Amino acid sequence: MVPTRILLVDDHPIVREGYRRLVERQPGHVVVAEAGDGEAALAAFAAHAPDVVLMDISMPGAGGLAAVEAMVATEPRVRIVVVSMHQGAVFARKAMAAGARGFVSKSSPPEELVRAIAAVMAGRRALSSDMAQELAQTSLAGDEVASLTPRERDILGLFARGMNGRSIARNLGLSSKTVQNNLSQIRAKLGASGDADLVLKAQRAGFSEPP
Repeated sequence: MVPTRILLVDDHPIVREGYRRLVERQPGHVVVAEAGDGEAALAAFAAHAPDVVLMDISMPGAGGLAAVEAMVATEPRVRIVVVSMHQGAVFARKAMAAGARGFVSKSSPPEELVRAIAAVMAGRRALSSDMAQELAQTSLAGDEVASLTPRERDILGLFARGMNGRSIARNLGLSSKTVQNNLSQIRAKLGASGDADLVLKAQRAGFSEPP
């Protein structure tokens, strides 16, 4: 059987060691190289031509997404699974847009990473169960947001970025009362239970990125 050759990319050696032990317990899987940043990942990718790349996003230098884009530009058929501590749907969407075939959160059970490797090797896309649920919730939030007027969308975007009613009013040239009335309408349309829930729904719909 031809082995599945894997490149591990993460800036924490202890994390890479955990991946290596997990991966090499699987029949027919072998780690051919490791890298701790985007530049080293590109060099290892060019030198070893791995079948699968397990890629972190947050690393020193250009970072994981830039490395994903560069690898895809070099070899469009590359199978990259992003493995990240970031769990927001916005990060999964960015990774997929950059060319990754899968996204697994670091809080997922180990077997989900093993399944993701098998899925991308079979030509499928892969998401850990928590990310699949997050993306589904994002889609629902997007449907709700479609009912908002352009002004309500502007107000929601600023509110999700941390502005209060007075700041939003100054930014948009509106009265504070108009902003508060619009926020009440937005809460009703989105079914938000309060300000925190409204911000969460806005983030899921892509109005702002979680810090």
